[in-house]
This record gives sequence, C-alpha cells and structure tokens, in this order.
Amino acid sequence: MEFIELYEKAKAVIKPRKLTEHADCGGVGAALLTDRGNIYTGVCIDTSSSMGFCAEHAAAAAMVTAGESKVIKMIAVLWDGEIIPPCGRCREFISQLHDDNMDTEVMVSEDEVVTINELLPYKWR
Repeated sequence: MEFIELYEKAKAVIKPRKLTEHADCGGVGAALLTDRGNIYTGVCIDTSSSMGFCAEHAAAAAMVTAGESKVIKMIAVLWDGEIIPPCGRCREFISQLHDDNMDTEVMVSEDEVVTINELLPYKWR
C-alpha cells in the first residue's frame, strides 16, 4: 500500500468540531497500516485540561482493540491537508506496542519518510 492511500484514509476522518465548551476534536486525522494489511484511523481530541489525545493514539487504540499491534506505515494529517510528524509521545507510544515498530515507516512531510527508529535516536531502553 502506498502512502497516498493512507493519506486519503487519514484525511477522510478529519471533521473538526466542538464537542463541548471545553473540548473539540477532528482537527487531525491519522492512519496506521498493520502487518496484516489492515488500516486503522483516528482523530485527535483536544480538551482544555490537557486530557485529550492525538489522532495516532486513537488509531492505535482501534488497532489494539482489534487484536493487532505491529505498524508498517503511519501518517498524520492536519485539517488543511498538511502532513505532520507524530509528536514525541506518539513516537514513543507506537514504539512500545510491538518490538518491530521501531522499523515503522512514518511520512513526516510530503516528500519525506523516516522510521520510528530515526525519530527516536536516543532510546531510554
């Protein structure tokens, strides 16, 4: 599967909206491709008390709920279509779900793909 297909899946779930006075969601969409060929998507949830989570976390939760944990490729997309790299928390989170996820290919911009290993050069473990 090509990254353009993952990009389209991530972009398709983006639907920015206000949930309450203190929470909104859907400004970022993410898509993960697993070793079994399945795609999981998610959106960010932002809260005023910082209890929200990133789109990559939402996609990973759906993946783990379905019984999978090995990510082959991943991408995150802003509401305006810009590709963005995962934050440090998401990089570390994905890396801990499966030992092989250090080799996960991550599209960090329109013209650049790197691995989680490259995004986490100084590992604590």
